[in-house]
Amino acid sequence: MEGFTRKLSLFISGLRSADYTTLFRRIKGLDLSLKVDPRILSNDVIVAVDSTGIKVTNRGEWMREKWRVRRGWIKVHAIIDVETDQILGLEVTDESVRDDPVFTPLLDKVSENCGNAHPIRQVLGDGGYDRIHVFNTMEKRGIKSGVKTRENAATRSTGSSYRAECVRERVKSGGYREWADNTGYGMRWKIEGVFSAVKRIFGESVTASSREGMMREVMMKFNCYNILVSMGE
Repeated sequence: MEGFTRKLSLFISGLRSADYTTLFRRIKGLDLSLKVDPRILSNDVIVAVDSTGIKVTNRGEWMREKWRVRRGWIKVHAIIDVETDQILGLEVTDESVRDDPVFTPLLDKVSENCGNAHPIRQVLGDGGYDRIHVFNTMEKRGIKSGVKTRENAATRSTGSSYRAECVRERVKSGGYREWADNTGYGMRWKIEGVFSAVKRIFGESVTASSREGMMREVMMKFNCYNILVSMGE
């Protein structure tokens, strides 16, 4: 970045090239809250939710193999709009955090980023989100479920009447494939495509060494992806 600005200053009069320390301080102070462009969203938004792992460093992978130590990884929880592939909510944790406890905070982030003009109509999620509190949250907020339930799930209410209703609908439809067709569950693959695109463009690992630096680096990558999506639209 320092070399780029130095070369650019030769073509732009008055542009001062910043040194490494100045650039580092500016980057460290950047606002990394997720940038969402609501203008490209539809009125009723269908979202997919999932998580993915980001390697800490390539050096860390080598250390694990040689010294048999567990270095861990960064876990990214995200909600995307399946129509535009734009990321609407993001939470960055370590690998010990399960998917379902982050579900409600992610929905809150979507509401914060999109406002009341773009309510979520349906959520698509895999079996990791088949939890009573997840279904209760969707029912409370008037969101249609596209979350895959277990095959042996009870058809009676065991803490969530809405979950039991969804299970009965799946059984009534005749099986998983019929249920997937009826709910549009197949569109959940779009979030896998987003994760793949981010890793392909910006790399599968982070190079920062501190926990704070790793979190910031991940946020930068996903923010840059959202900027590319909004430019493409």
